[in-house]
Amino acid sequence: MSPGRILTTGRALLKAMRPKQWAKNLVIFAALVFDRQLGLNHLVPFLRTLAGFAIFCLLSGVIYLVNDIADVEADRVHPVKRRRPIASGALSIPVAKIAIVVLLLFILPVSYLLSPTFAAVALGFLLLNLAYSKWLKHVPVLDVFSIALGFVLRVVAGVTLIQVARFSPWLYVVTTLASLYIGFGKRRAEIALLEGAANSHRKALGGYTLALLDQYITIVSATTIVAYSLYTFSAVNLPANHVMMLTIPFVLYGIFRYLYLIKAGDSVGTPEDVLFSDRPLQITMLLWGAAVLIIFYIF
Repeated sequence: MSPGRILTTGRALLKAMRPKQWAKNLVIFAALVFDRQLGLNHLVPFLRTLAGFAIFCLLSGVIYLVNDIADVEADRVHPVKRRRPIASGALSIPVAKIAIVVLLLFILPVSYLLSPTFAAVALGFLLLNLAYSKWLKHVPVLDVFSIALGFVLRVVAGVTLIQVARFSPWLYVVTTLASLYIGFGKRRAEIALLEGAANSHRKALGGYTLALLDQYITIVSATTIVAYSLYTFSAVNLPANHVMMLTIPFVLYGIFRYLYLIKAGDSVGTPEDVLFSDRPLQITMLLWGAAVLIIFYIF
């Protein structure tokens, strides 16, 4: 294989691993940030969490490769997914399979060196997503719950990498509900994009209607707001003056903005596409993050 061909294949492989979607792995830092261990005096926990983040990014890449191999025929008739490297033929299936094996031979031992418990969580995350690719994504409702569980496992992975003192369990609840909100929103966007061909692309989509998804979105968005509000004044490691409640408006706007984009706006892409393309949503998340850091590390 010529150097040019190797470079082209490498680019196609990286694209197939979807680095844009690795942003969702940032939730692994939740334990570090919300347990007040982000700082120069906690360098080791930060480096361990950073290593865990890198592992989950590679693991996510493996899962996307597996998923694209399994869905190659369906993706080829999808108006957007047919441009993915495996579906388009830019990356051959044999090369993708070799990459999967090589990556796993690196990921699993390094995960165990970081922490046996972290390795167990990473393995659980891998198995969950393999089950999702094979079965769970074809079952309505359970498909979105599987996505939410994946986010919760990322948070748990971050907890296993550091010595946690006062990490609030409310964050698991908020993570679950927010993930369900995003997941149902993604399903709604997919149905809106595919219209009458939704069922032929994925069986689970045939079990949804726009009206039903709107009801689910209404329920989980409302409960997300309630759960986050409860967290801001009931978590044990927050300032006693309840200043954390000042971050609630950012969460409200973020939820409403995402809902606007998937229902009234022009965006029908993945949550990652929405995040990287919508400036108001980006600004809201940055302001929320800055407010959290100020409250946790200055007050």
